[in-house]
Amino acid sequence: EVQLVESGGGLVQPGGSLRLSCAASGFTFNNYYMSWVRQAPGKGPEWVSSISPSGVIKEYAGSVKGRFTIARDNAKNALYLQMNSLKPEDTAVYICARGSRSTRDYSGQGTQVTVSS
Repeated sequence: EVQLVESGGGLVQPGGSLRLSCAASGFTFNNYYMSWVRQAPGKGPEWVSSISPSGVIKEYAGSVKGRFTIARDNAKNALYLQMNSLKPEDTAVYICARGSRSTRDYSGQGTQVTVSS
């Protein structure tokens, strides 16, 4: 059974940082692209970032490029999202998903990130 469990969310002031983690199990992690998607209140899902199986190829949405960094540790079956210079508009539930920017098949429950003073 594929499981994706996110952690690391919380309340942070504008300009602050958070590091999200996703623990993956039930599949061969290093065979798959992995992504982060977010969903803000009252809005549809927004793709944030993707990383290739080897970790070499990384893609970012324009809204987060230069502020967020995606990474993975294939030995630990873990996906990460380092978020810096956070803005109120980054407030959302952040969801770990198996797959690429265009095709994803499994996702976790998400972790809440709130950026507010």
